Amino acid sequence: HYQHPTWRAILDKARLPQSMSRRGNCLDNAMAENFFGHLKAELFHHTKFDTVTELTTELDNYIDWYNTTRISTTLGGLNPAQYRAQNQPA
Repeated sequence: HYQHPTWRAILDKARLPQSMSRRGNCLDNAMAENFFGHLKAELFHHTKFDTVTELTTELDNYIDWYNTTRISTTLGGLNPAQYRAQNQPA
């Protein structure tokens, strides 16, 4: 039975430090945690990547979609591009 390595183990193997918020302030990473939560749920949990190129391509596509096309209730039902455009000076 294969068990996926923990996120901490993956970071250790790659020699990367884990991002931590300041003690007592859970809002430091709230925006990043929100994005990565969506990324994992909407892309990684549903897709198996066979190559790094495949992963990179899908990740680029996801980030582009997330930043321009996705509809957000927080933005009043607009996508981020529409929301930014409506708030630009004429």
